[in-house]
Amino acid sequence: MATCNKRGRAFRHLPRAVALLMAGAAALAAAQDRPESLLPPGFGQSPAPTQPRATPRPGPSGTAAPAPATTPTPRPTHADAVGALIDSLATPTPVATPSATPTPTPTIDPATLAEYELPASARRSLAVVGPAGPREGALGADVFAGADGRVAEVLMRRLSAPLPSRWMSILLRRTLAAQMETPRGVNGADFAAERAWLLLRMGEAQVARAVVQSVDAGNYTPKLYQVAINALLASSDPAGLCPLADRGAAVTGLGGYRVAQAMCAALVGDASRGSTLLRQVRRQRITDDFDLKLAEKLMGSGANGRRAVTVEWAGIDRLTTWRFGLSTATGVTIPEDYISYVGPQVRGWLATSPTVAATERAAMVDQAASFGVLSNVALVDFYAGLADNEQGSRAQSAVANDLANAYGGNDEDARLAAIRSLWGDAARTPYGRLILTARAAARLPVVADRAEADRLVASMLSAGLDRSAARWAGAVKEGGDGWAMIALADPDHLSGVGYDMITSYAGSGDAKFKQQLFFAGMAGLGRLSRADTERGAEALDVRIGQRNAWTEAMDEAVADGRTGMVVLLCAVGMQTGNWRGVPPQALYRMVEALRSVGLDAEARMIAAEAIARA
Repeated sequence: MATCNKRGRAFRHLPRAVALLMAGAAALAAAQDRPESLLPPGFGQSPAPTQPRATPRPGPSGTAAPAPATTPTPRPTHADAVGALIDSLATPTPVATPSATPTPTPTIDPATLAEYELPASARRSLAVVGPAGPREGALGADVFAGADGRVAEVLMRRLSAPLPSRWMSILLRRTLAAQMETPRGVNGADFAAERAWLLLRMGEAQVARAVVQSVDAGNYTPKLYQVAINALLASSDPAGLCPLADRGAAVTGLGGYRVAQAMCAALVGDASRGSTLLRQVRRQRITDDFDLKLAEKLMGSGANGRRAVTVEWAGIDRLTTWRFGLSTATGVTIPEDYISYVGPQVRGWLATSPTVAATERAAMVDQAASFGVLSNVALVDFYAGLADNEQGSRAQSAVANDLANAYGGNDEDARLAAIRSLWGDAARTPYGRLILTARAAARLPVVADRAEADRLVASMLSAGLDRSAARWAGAVKEGGDGWAMIALADPDHLSGVGYDMITSYAGSGDAKFKQQLFFAGMAGLGRLSRADTERGAEALDVRIGQRNAWTEAMDEAVADGRTGMVVLLCAVGMQTGNWRGVPPQALYRMVEALRSVGLDAEARMIAAEAIARA
């Protein structure tokens, strides 16, 4: 009993401990600007629940209420659109509607029915949940071994995303998508819900869907039902709601599942039942007519669907996950105004939506690649597909043509000219275009003192081509950005860098800040001696010895070898909109921690990215 009481007291103090930890990370970056969160009020910012398996309910901003009497605003509003986006149709507390007479249909024992639907041999345990293993690029099953799952859940829920670092986002995705052992103190389905919820905020809709679908429908919890409807709609897969609709409506009372019952009936050919259910929803005024029109349009694509529905966005004041999912699934174009007023995550959803035309996704893919949602290979494949697309614009065809020349030009000059054309004339090359040209840059011969050398190195490292970039070590200008990135990313680190070489680095832009980042990266990677590290920390005012709750939690996670917690804590240290907000001392801690738990390659790429993007 004493042990139980001790555990209870520890858990009651958990929200406070996590708040102190988050505050510690914030103290390292007091001047950071936090990116605007897409979470409805009360989901991501409220204290952790007082029970280990409590399910947070979406905030009121996402509730789809009956249409107000006033005329709706014809253009989306920033606050409303952001507040309502990651949510689904909601409904008041459901009221049981008893049947007037007992149904004559004989009842079937649920356990017997479940055995026929999913035999015991095919059921998946909640002890190990996730869609991907190391062969697919995810981390190992023991990524959260020994960690307190309750702390991990709260950290995930409170993270703002996307992160400023592409490589940190990729590492976080590989962690969250892993087929992992459920950590202690949490339910496997609830933990999957938190993972998918964070992936959605990162723009990783397809991975979020894979995570929620790695749990058998019979094991869903109220929290997972709430997250699953968002994940399936964000990935343009409303049909994925069908196995969940009946029980989801009963368990959560969400209006989205009520409407999904009607849609799924129509999709399987029972148009009559679907129409009846939709009429009931309309009478109960669960949501407004626009949302139901989208549902009717989807129902019209069923086996016996015979209705043609026209959807007009005029007068609609916001974009919700429901509207996003059904619009993209049915070919309804979402006006650009609505995309521009919601968080950048939505561009990641659009960029990976299989139902949206490539010509419409072209404006989103570069930014999605910058977030880490798309790889260099996926980006090249996308633009190559535009070459023969008759619906593409001249600008899109020009990009496809330049890309072909960048990779397959007749000579070096032709390939380099095409790369320059893809980069554009802006003073700062968009990072998405550096990603696009990574392998084309790696194919160029090394030429000393080339004007584009720094950008070529940054381009190669954006795709992780560290050895290709290292070939340019003797060709880049010493003390420049390319030189610093190679020193950080070189997998063989054949030549040591002393303090004098740190001070000789004069990067473009804010030279002092980038010198601090360069020092932090080199020290964190262990490429400076202890004496040079102490000397540089004092001379450059990088307080690598600073202690707070965040650094103590990081040290504890490293000492215990808890890779998943190290990754989450590194993401906590990047709660800012861009690299300018990442403190050098935080970068030092993150790089050192990742290297200490065996993620040396990821640590090198993050350190080099800091120089390229700061």
